[in-house]
Amino acid sequence: MARCGQRCRYGREDIWTRNRPAAGGGIAGLAVRRALHQQGIPSLTLERRGVQADAGLAINLPGNAVRALSQFGLLDALRAVGSPVQRREYRTERGRLLFAVDETAFWGTETGPHCLRRTDLLRLLQGDRPPGDIRQGVEIAAVRQEPQGVTAELADGSTESGGLLVGADGVHSAVRRSLFGEQALGAAMLASQSWRFMTSNPGIEAWTLWAGAGALFLLIPVDRGEAYGWASVSTGRERGADPAAIRAAFALFPRLVCDTLDAVLSQPDAVYHSPLEEVRIPAWTRDRVVLLGDAAHATAPVWAQGAALALEDARVLARLLAERADWDQVGPDYERLRRPRVAHVQTMTDRLSRTARLPDWARNLLLPVVGPRSYSATYGPLRTPTG
Repeated sequence: MARCGQRCRYGREDIWTRNRPAAGGGIAGLAVRRALHQQGIPSLTLERRGVQADAGLAINLPGNAVRALSQFGLLDALRAVGSPVQRREYRTERGRLLFAVDETAFWGTETGPHCLRRTDLLRLLQGDRPPGDIRQGVEIAAVRQEPQGVTAELADGSTESGGLLVGADGVHSAVRRSLFGEQALGAAMLASQSWRFMTSNPGIEAWTLWAGAGALFLLIPVDRGEAYGWASVSTGRERGADPAAIRAAFALFPRLVCDTLDAVLSQPDAVYHSPLEEVRIPAWTRDRVVLLGDAAHATAPVWAQGAALALEDARVLARLLAERADWDQVGPDYERLRRPRVAHVQTMTDRLSRTARLPDWARNLLLPVVGPRSYSATYGPLRTPTG
């Protein structure tokens, strides 16, 4: 790797990224790596974990995420795994359909939403790139800004330097902490508790959400007869992974939901408890350090925009770096370009989160009217390409 201050073989400064995935993470860091490679910019990725961990789960990609993967040259590979998501259904806790959305008609056949396993998405982003520019099991202890770059002090006492540091290390970002100090994460308005899991598909054919009093249950078909599940609870005491408390929260839901929940809870090691935390900070950059993806702007998964925004972030940042001979203004320009899109997602996340927390009678009365409008108002602007 070319050190800070040297010129690399492409005539640009070197860049390196730190990727510290949480359970199921790594998407943002690999997206940065791939975007930089497309622009001919060498990079070094430092990953805290010694082994890529994905918790065996899946991920739903809305149309703007699919478009970003198409821009990465991965559309055909994406369609070969997982399943297209052609329809959304929003139902009451008793199973009554409130409204549905034809997602294929909304996004188009080329960029229709898609659900796949995280391992498959990570593999697609990794592609055929040799692993020589990824170092695993590396912990950053401190970040030091230099006149023309950044130096990271690693936990083993060594250092790495480069022209730019991209903090793509998730919700609990150490790069963010080194940049701005300890900042408390915000609890998502949507819920205080959530769980993720894979399960045998009980017969659903669409993205299907059941909403009850302080509880949400989502199932999405993936592949091989399996579905991805997500459940959240926003009332009562902290439940952790207490099976009895989880069952109680969904006791009035349809038999399909209760039976699925029973099957999942019979294998507690397959249920991943994940409190919902958000990151909303006034700045994403400082000098030659840039935050990207969840490290900069994690939001509740109301609109499934975590991976989508990270993929877009990576493409915009890589393009700016390729266009500029001087990288001093890349950070502010990147933030200026990305802030409006992220702010839009956060605003619409808050709006739907408030609706989800309404009393059942009010939510069930409003959603058939405001639900389709909210879907269009949220995703409509995101159909415009970025990067």
